[in-house]
Amino acid sequence: RNFVYPQYVLDSTAKNATSCKGADKELKLEGCYGGLPFPIPKTGNQVMWNHLLAYEQNAAAGVNETYIVPAAGKPVFVGKSASKQYRPFLDPEKAGPFPSELVFWKTYIEDLAPARAVGGKLVIIDSLDMLKTGRRAFSYIPGQRRVKLSPDLQYDTPHPYSGGAGTMDDAKIFLGALDRFDFKLIGKKEKYIYYNNFNLNDAKACSTETLLSTKGFPHPDCVRWELHRVWVVEATLKPGFRHIYKKRIFYWDEDSYAAGQAENYDAGGKLFRFVFGSFFPYFDGPGGNGDSTHYLDLQTGIYSVSGSGSCKACGWWSIKKEAIDPMLFSPEAMAGAGIR
Repeated sequence: RNFVYPQYVLDSTAKNATSCKGADKELKLEGCYGGLPFPIPKTGNQVMWNHLLAYEQNAAAGVNETYIVPAAGKPVFVGKSASKQYRPFLDPEKAGPFPSELVFWKTYIEDLAPARAVGGKLVIIDSLDMLKTGRRAFSYIPGQRRVKLSPDLQYDTPHPYSGGAGTMDDAKIFLGALDRFDFKLIGKKEKYIYYNNFNLNDAKACSTETLLSTKGFPHPDCVRWELHRVWVVEATLKPGFRHIYKKRIFYWDEDSYAAGQAENYDAGGKLFRFVFGSFFPYFDGPGGNGDSTHYLDLQTGIYSVSGSGSCKACGWWSIKKEAIDPMLFSPEAMAGAGIR
């Protein structure tokens, strides 16, 4: 059990045990400090919030590549991007408790390859009130030279960085609002999950070519499984709502809620897709990295590796908040930085 939290997160988590509350059927949070919102979770929504607000690092930057491997087994390059993320909810300089309007996560993504996509940008902003405030997403499309509000970049919209093998809310195993599913806490069990996946971020230990050299699933020598105690949450689609998944089962590591996996079922109740979150802790400081995601589509035989750190120029690293210009996450900055 090698995941370590910084002291300020532990202190805030202790306060949340009596302070943090869910409102509007636990679709938003009130009175929460910058730690795990529910250290003693009692409902499925509370466990899901623990994942959404999981501590990895306060601010981070990285370079990602995405590949898909069709059933025939020949890898296809989807794209390469540079990203910056900032988590205001976990900023050690912010005191809390935080209002529901607080943005808990911001990400900026710029396309670096292929040539036709270079210069494309995407900004996603999520708040503690995912019901009324919801998600704000903006995209800059090269050639049009303008920024567009993109409200459809959520729920079951195909994820542009998964090669079509995952949805927007499959990112990070799950990311987005909780309003379309009923989340039931099943309990805790032992399960093998991706963990301590250092090889995936070491081009010498596992090259991209090796990782993608097998059919149906990433090369077993490149991924590491460990038996962990996990929280089990079953999500069932609510009546009157639409989603390509009718049921989902999530498994979240009890130490770091950033680690885990999901089983997604189609409208007929058949197992449709797996989503695995590659995770490893930092040894030079607290926190960890869970930004590499693997999508496995059982119906087509396709799998996708998004955020692969195996390429020599890829990987994620913690940075200081000051290294991220707050204006970076604005439509005006996206338009001003447009190159074509």
